[in-house]
Amino acid sequence: MESKRQQKYSKLIQKEVGEIFQREGRHLVGSAMVTVTRVLMSPDLGVAKIYLSFLLANNKETFEKIDDSKKEIRKHLGRRIGKSVRVIPELIFFPDDSAAYAQHMDKVISDLDIPEAGEEEDEEDDK
Repeated sequence: MESKRQQKYSKLIQKEVGEIFQREGRHLVGSAMVTVTRVLMSPDLGVAKIYLSFLLANNKETFEKIDDSKKEIRKHLGRRIGKSVRVIPELIFFPDDSAAYAQHMDKVISDLDIPEAGEEEDEEDDK
């Protein structure tokens, strides 16, 4: 369970990192759309786990570019929130696979062979 302070920092970092990708980080993401889906803060606010979702891109290649540019993104983040926080957190990026997992589960569920409810009642009446 995150504290109120962790939640406040999470929202702030989520907003600012998203704007960094839109403005200063265009050279990192190219034509891809990068969404910061979730940010989890450590209890001491020193580490931010940032989950990213990609659209219109080679996910692995774009993610590696972003992961290699952590220091640059952290520097941009420091310029934006440096006056309101004591320590700029260390950034750890993770790909957010929840959309792909949801598509997979939809496919699994749609492929299930579930008989109609009416067929079961007819079978029970025949017995």
